[in-house]
Amino acid sequence: MPRKPLPLGSWGKIRTYVAHTNGKGKADSYRAMAGYRDFDGHVRQVEAYGKTSSAAENNLQTKLKERSQLGRSGMLTSLTRFSVAAEMYLTKLTTMVKDDKRSPGTLYTYQQQLATNVIPRIGEVRLGELTTPLLDKVVTAIKEEVGAASAKTCKSVISGILALAVRHGAISSNPVRELESIEATPKNAPRALSEDERQQWFSMLNEDDRAIQADVPDLSMFLLATGVRIAESLAVLWTQVNFERREVEITSQINRVIGAGLVRRRTKSRAGVRVLTLPNWAMAMLQRRFAAGVHLNGPVFPDSLGGFRDPNNVRKDLRLARQPIGSEIRRKLGHELRDARRAAGLLQTDVAQQLGWSKNRLSLMETARVRVGSEDAERLFNVYRVARSERARLMDLVAHAGATSTADLLAWVTSHTFRKTTATLLDEAGQSPRQVADQLGQSRPSMTQDVYFGRRAANPEAASALDEVMPGVAENEKHGVNHGSSGSGS
Repeated sequence: MPRKPLPLGSWGKIRTYVAHTNGKGKADSYRAMAGYRDFDGHVRQVEAYGKTSSAAENNLQTKLKERSQLGRSGMLTSLTRFSVAAEMYLTKLTTMVKDDKRSPGTLYTYQQQLATNVIPRIGEVRLGELTTPLLDKVVTAIKEEVGAASAKTCKSVISGILALAVRHGAISSNPVRELESIEATPKNAPRALSEDERQQWFSMLNEDDRAIQADVPDLSMFLLATGVRIAESLAVLWTQVNFERREVEITSQINRVIGAGLVRRRTKSRAGVRVLTLPNWAMAMLQRRFAAGVHLNGPVFPDSLGGFRDPNNVRKDLRLARQPIGSEIRRKLGHELRDARRAAGLLQTDVAQQLGWSKNRLSLMETARVRVGSEDAERLFNVYRVARSERARLMDLVAHAGATSTADLLAWVTSHTFRKTTATLLDEAGQSPRQVADQLGQSRPSMTQDVYFGRRAANPEAASALDEVMPGVAENEKHGVNHGSSGSGS
C-alpha cells in the first residue's frame, strides 16, 4: 500500500549528519536535512547547518517554518481570526469596485455593518470556531438590537467572508448556509404623488429660498420627467441632452468611493443605459438652465463649483426641502426653544445626548422645520428647567404651532417617490410593464410592478363579472329583502 503523501507545506523526518571535522577528527559542523513538500506538490530536500547536531536541526526547523509561511502568505487557515479574513474580503471587494464589478455603495454598506455590528461580536473568533449555532445567535442578536434589514446585510457579508475561507481551505463548508432566512417587516405599499400633491410640492419648493438655491425644484422636475435614480440624474452631462429630439441619454451614475471621492461610473446594470424622451415642460426647464450659461462637458445639475454633486448631500437637500421653515408662529416657537436652551447654558449636542436624540432633530425644531409635539416640548422644558409660569405660555404656543402644514402632509416624500410617481403615471396611461421597466432602467418588469407601481384595484372588471353570478340580489337588498335564514344556524 503506497505511503500517504506529505501535506502541502509540511516536511518529513529530520536527519542530521556530520558535515565537517577538525584536524583532530572531531565534528565541528553538522548538516540537517528533510524532505519538504512544496505548494506545487513536489518534494524537495531542504538542509541547514549548525555547530552541533541540535543547532543544525533547530536551524532547519526555522528554515522549514519560514518556507511554509512564505508559501501560505495571503492564505487563511482555521486559526485565522475572523477580523483578518474580513480585511482580506474587503480588499478583494475594493478591487472589484475599482474594476467596476461591484457598486461602491455595496462596499460602503459592508464596511459599516462589519465595523458596527459584526466585528465587535466575532472579530476575535477563529475561523475554525465559527459554527452555525454561534452565527445564528449573532445574527439573531443583530436583528433584535438593530433591525431585520441590518441583520440580512450582516448575514450576507459574513457568508461572503466565510465563502472566501472555504476557498482558502480554512474551513470545509460555509456555516451560514444553514441559517434561517430573515423575514423583514413588509414595507409600506409604493406611494406615488397625486396631482394635488405634485402641485403642493412644487408650490412649497418655489417659496423656499434654500430649496431654490439647492436646485431642488428643477431636480425634482427632472426626476419626475424621467423616473431616473438620483445618482443617475447627477451624472447627466449637457452633451447627453439632445434639444432637437427632446432626448436625454442615461449612461452613468455618481457614487462616492472611499479614498477616491466622487466617481462617475456606469449605471447599475446594462438595462440602466437608455435614451429617454422628455416631456415639453422638462425640456423647457432644461432650455432655461442652458440659456443661463453652462459648461458643455459639465453636469446638468452641478455643485457650486461646476463639478458633480454628492448624492448624499442632494438627499439631505431634499429632506430639508420637505421640511421648509414653517409658519410665523412655528418660527416664533423655534426662537423660544433656542433662547430657552441658551438660557440654560446648553449646546444642541448636550441636549441631544440627554434626551437620546440626534442633534439634527433639535436643530430642525429650532429652525421651525418640523412640528414640535407636546411630549417633546415637555421633555425639552424639563431639561431647560423652565419655570411653571413661563412653561404654560410656551405650551400654549406649542399647541398653536402644531397646526398641520403642507410640509407635514408631504413629510413622507423621498427622492424615490418621484421614480414611483413616474412609474405609476405611465402605468395609468396604459404603458406596459416592459415599457415602464425600460423607462426606469430595470431588466425585470415584475420588479417594476411590485416595487414601483402605486397600488390600485388589481382587476376592476372582476366586480362586473361577479355581478352576473347572483343577478337581482343587489336590487332586492336595496328594498330590504333578506335572502338568508331568519334563525341562527344549528
